[in-house]
Amino acid sequence: MHEKTLKDWRIIFMGTPEFAVASLDKLVQAGCQVVGVITAPDKAAGRGMQLQQSAVKKYAVEKDLFVLQPEKLKDPAFLEQLKSLQADLQVVVAFRMLPEMVWNMPPLGTINVHGSLLPQYRGAAPINWAIINGEKETGVTTFKLKHEIDTGNILLQSKLPIGENENAGELHDRMKEAGASLLLETLEKLSTDEITEIAQPGSTTDDAVILQHAPKIFTETCQINWHQTTAQIHNLVRGLSPYPAAYTQLEGKKMKVFATEKLLQKTTSLPGTFETDKKTYLRFACSDGYVNILDLQLEGKKRMPVTDFLRGYRFADPPA
Repeated sequence: MHEKTLKDWRIIFMGTPEFAVASLDKLVQAGCQVVGVITAPDKAAGRGMQLQQSAVKKYAVEKDLFVLQPEKLKDPAFLEQLKSLQADLQVVVAFRMLPEMVWNMPPLGTINVHGSLLPQYRGAAPINWAIINGEKETGVTTFKLKHEIDTGNILLQSKLPIGENENAGELHDRMKEAGASLLLETLEKLSTDEITEIAQPGSTTDDAVILQHAPKIFTETCQINWHQTTAQIHNLVRGLSPYPAAYTQLEGKKMKVFATEKLLQKTTSLPGTFETDKKTYLRFACSDGYVNILDLQLEGKKRMPVTDFLRGYRFADPPA
């Protein structure tokens, strides 16, 4: 048994985006001793290039928590400050890669909350890729940090179904809450020695596990390939909505696509050809049918439902 209870533990929290706020809030609401919050430096953003605070910093300031924003995690001055906080444990949710001198500092180590059922979907964009690949289920994992990214011993996991038309934004919002709950459960069970760490499947050459990966999303990932199936295109759109959004071209202009509907009906049209009645539908041919565009944004315009778009758009060419 640990000599200290969970409420006695001095915890440092590391995270940056909205996804991490739910976990930090869960610790604060549970009465945990969060002695420091490490987050990204403020960034100039928006039209006026004003300095913007991360979602985690905004929350931490609101709750009067001690905040550090190091440019470099190996900076001796930062490491000294970190050490002076005398943390028993560190928690990482959606932060950058940590050097060993940081994750190995507290006596109880560093715990990470990851948005997938590890070992599947290691990497920067697990929520997006689970949907893009048409998964019916995903989840959250708590694990102990070690050298290789997202490979440490698993502590707990929680599964979530993925809806057929659910997008990345909707799944993100459910997963941040599930991750926060799993984190608190993990810490409670760790404090009473109720958890046995499990090595990740696929961590040795003997494990015959086929791993799906979740690399960073780039612009080329977002371009719709109309030669794919309706299901593949529908999943790509869902997996990238609302951000960064899948895109295609409409009469030479870039068009972001946020929601689609599959139409499995025979088509003789070439993939990528669009058809519209100019009032209610705009559909593109793909390899096994059509994809109906439901929600879009043409470059230079606002995002809108397809019916609003068709009401105001003048087609240059007679559509098919």
